[in-house]
Amino acid sequence: MMSRSYTNLLDLASGNFPVMGPVRERKRLTRVMTVPGVVSELDDDQANSVNSDVHSSVNQDRIIIVANQLPVKVKRRPDNKGWSFNWDDYSLLLQLKDGLPEEMEVLYVGSLKIDVDINEQDEVSSVLLEKFKCVPAFLPPEIFNKFYHGFCKQHLWSLFHYMLPYSANHGGRFHRSLWEAYVAANKIFSQRVIEVINPEDDYIWIHDYHLMVLPTFLRRRFNRLRMGFFLHSPFPSSEIYRTSPVREEILKALLNSDLIGFHTFDYARHFLSCCSRMLGLEYQSKRGYIGLEYYGRTIGIKIMPVGVHMEQIESALRVADKESRIHEFKQKFDGKTVLLGVDDMDVFKGVNLKLLAMEQMLKQHPKWRGRAVLVQITNPARGRGKDLEDTQAEIQASCKRINEMFGKTGYEPIVFIDRPISLAERVAYYTIAECVVVTAVRDGMNLTPYEYIACRQGVSESMSSSESNGPRKSMLVVSEFIGCSPSLSGAIRVNPWNFEATAEAMNEAISMADAEKQLRHEKHYRYISSHDVAFWSRSFFQDMERTCKDHFRRRCWGIGLSFGFRVVALDPNFRKLSIDHIESVYVRSKNRAILLDYDGTVMPQTSHNKTPNAEVIPIVNRLLGDTKNTVFVVSGRGKESLDKWFSPCKKLGIAAEHGYFMRWSSDDKWEVCGPNSEFGWKQIAEPVMRLYTEATDGSSIETKESALVWHHRDADPSFGSSQAKEMLDHLESVLANEPVTVKSGQFIIDVKPQGVSKGVVAEKVFTTMAESGKQADFVLCIGDDRSDEKMFEIISSAISSGILSSNASVFACTVGQKPSKAKYYLDDPAEVINMLEALADASDPGSFTDTESDISL
Repeated sequence: MMSRSYTNLLDLASGNFPVMGPVRERKRLTRVMTVPGVVSELDDDQANSVNSDVHSSVNQDRIIIVANQLPVKVKRRPDNKGWSFNWDDYSLLLQLKDGLPEEMEVLYVGSLKIDVDINEQDEVSSVLLEKFKCVPAFLPPEIFNKFYHGFCKQHLWSLFHYMLPYSANHGGRFHRSLWEAYVAANKIFSQRVIEVINPEDDYIWIHDYHLMVLPTFLRRRFNRLRMGFFLHSPFPSSEIYRTSPVREEILKALLNSDLIGFHTFDYARHFLSCCSRMLGLEYQSKRGYIGLEYYGRTIGIKIMPVGVHMEQIESALRVADKESRIHEFKQKFDGKTVLLGVDDMDVFKGVNLKLLAMEQMLKQHPKWRGRAVLVQITNPARGRGKDLEDTQAEIQASCKRINEMFGKTGYEPIVFIDRPISLAERVAYYTIAECVVVTAVRDGMNLTPYEYIACRQGVSESMSSSESNGPRKSMLVVSEFIGCSPSLSGAIRVNPWNFEATAEAMNEAISMADAEKQLRHEKHYRYISSHDVAFWSRSFFQDMERTCKDHFRRRCWGIGLSFGFRVVALDPNFRKLSIDHIESVYVRSKNRAILLDYDGTVMPQTSHNKTPNAEVIPIVNRLLGDTKNTVFVVSGRGKESLDKWFSPCKKLGIAAEHGYFMRWSSDDKWEVCGPNSEFGWKQIAEPVMRLYTEATDGSSIETKESALVWHHRDADPSFGSSQAKEMLDHLESVLANEPVTVKSGQFIIDVKPQGVSKGVVAEKVFTTMAESGKQADFVLCIGDDRSDEKMFEIISSAISSGILSSNASVFACTVGQKPSKAKYYLDDPAEVINMLEALADASDPGSFTDTESDISL
């Protein structure tokens, strides 16, 4: 029985939203179509993917930037008739245009900060599109409150900042209705994007945690859409993230993007760990780029912290100097050493921890009493709730206590500013501050230190004081839990929870010699001036171009329901094996070679009982009953196991231990195919493996006659993989002078004699058949892992070398859609069995033996 929550999810994904209030059908925006087809296909609300192999005749690249809010300011006109709009110059979305190609058109999709009456929405949409190239998404109030204040702020924001709702009064517990509203809001955003998109010419860049399931809605409609996503908040460790009831839905939705960006390696590492632990996906790093393989698509992982807009800061400095703000503040704090904090009013900003550190510094270092001042600027809160109210009350109490304890006439150690201030006023404070202190307990990025460094550098022509030509200096005390910390190597990093250590860091910062402050400042300024917001957006866009460059060369189609939807992308020469096609070729052929891997091919990898199931043996015997067939099982397993399992198959050829042992039928003796039978190397390798097995819970050693295999499938994914890499290096070192090869595979490390591989088996089978006058004109070779690639490699060259017929039909087939030397694939062992059964049914019935009726396992 399907749960109600799951059926709700299916409804949501197909556009059938729960009733949350009246939603009027609005007039759709006019858009230019460059995809062959009819408009009704695109306007249909069902998930019909627009799929074209032909580029449009007009190739004008454009980028659509999608975020929760548009980079525009909106307010009512004085006469209360209509609205006035202006660009929000401080919006990151507007600033990032500086890094995009000059000729590229930029379109914005997002919501407005105000509620627009439903009767005015069409007019507002037209004005914003015509004058600002903005497409507003209007969310009904019932959806908006649950979407933004509910799921985004109570669930995602808390989760991503490591706050778990252990009680109903702490954080926001998950509610299905909030999740439904989040999905519904993302669906509305997707509809607005679809109205204006040219899918073959446009890039889509989605921003932040508000729109994490939007990639699925867009990918369902446009398989080849070039789409990136950047997360501006932290991404939590897998231990925290896995507590979300919709953890897999969000991960799978993000994986419908082509490029996923994070501020720091830690955030990216946590995301990759979640993909590994929850979805079984592994990433690879090639030439400096991190890629995640997902159903034939390579999803890029981008690590690049955002920067500041240098020109805007310099402009604000000129304004501050013109308004004499800098001069005013210098006079106000004359003779004082100013430490500065600039934070949002937020439970995660650690403002009270900073105040406690200031209090501790004044206690421990009395010399600063009457001299050191902490100016704390607190921006208005964007969230709401009891936690925020408690934080505000705590901050107010600390300010009052510290000022009463250490203050005197003409001196207050804490200057608390809890009102909105202009950028010019803020940069004036930056300019006079000796040190900026950031004690956030968790923050995605935090650009305050970058802005401070830029302001301390100043703009020479705007500085009227004699200092303008002097050396610049600055100091930073920053939390190690914020995104900008790794890039500020000259800052004093602190654990904000240890306010005593923070107090010592603050004292060290303002006591440091000017020459040292200057060196640290110069180092920081070189970084932030070269890694500004334009550099960030340019780098992200270039990576998106690189990641998407093969989109129109590959064959793509969508599979799966709800948030299980994903796009399968395959090379044009890599296609699914058609049972009808192989069957028709099979019937016409005269001499057939059939090579089958075992684990993961005819037997699922996840099965604990490795004995062939009841349908495998009869199918194999029916294939063997046709005298045109030569059938081999080519496996890494030991000969005893394979001999026992396939004892009813008298004519079956078996290559055990990757071909070290080989026989053509049960009547033949096992033949050793390896170059030597000396196994002294085992005495070196086995102790090393035992060492790692004892240290890695869930791992084990498999001892074969010719090989040793270390398995870590049941170990912790991250630790097992790490130990496997370490063991590979260790074994390669100690066995460097031994006649063996050390290879890594799917959850294994394999040590075996040199010259032994499945490719050698395939070559021997083909050669023997040719020498006996039965040169193969049909070859079917199926396997699922790296060891089988050797067979595929040999097959590709066998025709040119003459061991296969020049007109031979070759079917090299891998199990699962992944990079392979094979040209065909089947999805799983069940499809392999179905295909073999079809071939068995097509075999010559006149040549079957009686073995089929005598089968017993």
